[in-house]
Amino acid sequence: MQSEKYDQQKLNNKLKNLQDQLPEFTRDFFRGISDLTQIKTRIAYAFDLRTFFYYLNKNHALFEERSGIKDFVVEDMDQIRAVDIEKFSEYLNDYELPHYTDEQTMIHYSNSAQGKMRKLSALRSFYKYYYKKEMISTNPAVLVDLPKLHEKPIVRLEPNEIVDLLNSIENGEQLTSGQKRYYDKNHRRDLSMIALLLGTGIRISECVGLNISDFDMQNNSFRVIRKGGTQTILFLPEEVKNLLIDYLQTDRYALIPIDEYSQDATFLSLQKRRMTVSAVEKMLKKYTKYVVPLKNISPHKLRSTFGTNLYRETGDIYLVADVLGHKDVNTTKKHYAAIDEDRRKIAAKVTKLRKE
Repeated sequence: MQSEKYDQQKLNNKLKNLQDQLPEFTRDFFRGISDLTQIKTRIAYAFDLRTFFYYLNKNHALFEERSGIKDFVVEDMDQIRAVDIEKFSEYLNDYELPHYTDEQTMIHYSNSAQGKMRKLSALRSFYKYYYKKEMISTNPAVLVDLPKLHEKPIVRLEPNEIVDLLNSIENGEQLTSGQKRYYDKNHRRDLSMIALLLGTGIRISECVGLNISDFDMQNNSFRVIRKGGTQTILFLPEEVKNLLIDYLQTDRYALIPIDEYSQDATFLSLQKRRMTVSAVEKMLKKYTKYVVPLKNISPHKLRSTFGTNLYRETGDIYLVADVLGHKDVNTTKKHYAAIDEDRRKIAAKVTKLRKE
């Protein structure tokens, strides 16, 4: 499809631009992993390696005289010791990097524990490649322990909160006067989009990438492009389908997109362009801050809500993994294991040793 080609070209350009900022020898690495990784992974590696070489250029005594990171050569990698990588890890604690999401890649950048983990993992892959190819004789990255990540509690919407959220979008009573100026033009779109996220569990990147031609309303189905570019057919709950049809036949039909990328887009902004990830995040926050003020609800939390509800209804972790598009069921188990604990607590409560 045209939109897929457009997205792929943007990603290719993004990676090329980043590679142009890195040492010339790193091109071997990216070429070597091109058939083993997705382009978004390679873009993330490029960002992380740029940070690493910047650190070496500014903080390592052997490389401070270099005019820039493009001056590094592969032989320099043998000059790095495990302690240098540990110092880089410490440097990341105070590294000035704002938390943001790259719109083109959906990669989250931050200097959090997860951000450090990803950068050190990138270094491991980087060193592993050159060591395996016998271009360097040392591999210090494998000697550095990865940081331990503390699991965060899963935030999700309860059934009554889902009802309150949908009702809030339908009536718009809690919006400010400024927000209400655009309510009539947007509320059908907002309601159908949030219902779609809650009713199918698709990722926000998958949602904004949907085209009208991806839907088969007669069969209550739609096509979604998963991570890695694989296509999957999912099915719409009847309520979600009706909300989508209402939006498509009214507000969406009235908008004529102004660029080729948006011609077939399902969800459009008032600027007549395909909705972006950040725009959806802001839209959701507009409603949830009134409905669930104590919960920080992102589009991914709607995905968690769907997965939780589906698992509670079916008890089938493999079905949940399949619908969510998890390649490894252990990923699903990690996110929804708490539900099993809830079930075990119920078992303890209903078990009585002495009948009354």
